[in-house]
Amino acid sequence: MHTSLPDFDMPNEEQVHLAAESFRLLSDPTRIKILWALLQGESSVACLAELADAAPTAVSQHLAKLRLAGLVKGRREGTFVYYSAADEHVRRLLAEGLFHADHIDRADQAGGQASAMPARTAF
Repeated sequence: MHTSLPDFDMPNEEQVHLAAESFRLLSDPTRIKILWALLQGESSVACLAELADAAPTAVSQHLAKLRLAGLVKGRREGTFVYYSAADEHVRRLLAEGLFHADHIDRADQAGGQASAMPARTAF
């Protein structure tokens, strides 16, 4: 049925697996806070810990997982490592997730009906 549609296209198994892994890693509120902060600019573990209201050791563990997934990158300067979001794809992914959350929240407040489209958060 779907294969008869002229523009029908399914992602390959590797794409599906990698996308699912990225979404799994973004399912943690602390990681979303960390990424949000990193989208504003480069930061250290200590600063991110304060912004995310989390222990530095926990933030380091989150950053290690996000780095392995290619969502953040680190830059060493002496004994310090400064982290940043990996690329524009991370910004778009997080922006859409937050935009969707805002849309759902507003729909809930309107009794199940989406109110006027929410303004996009400035990124």
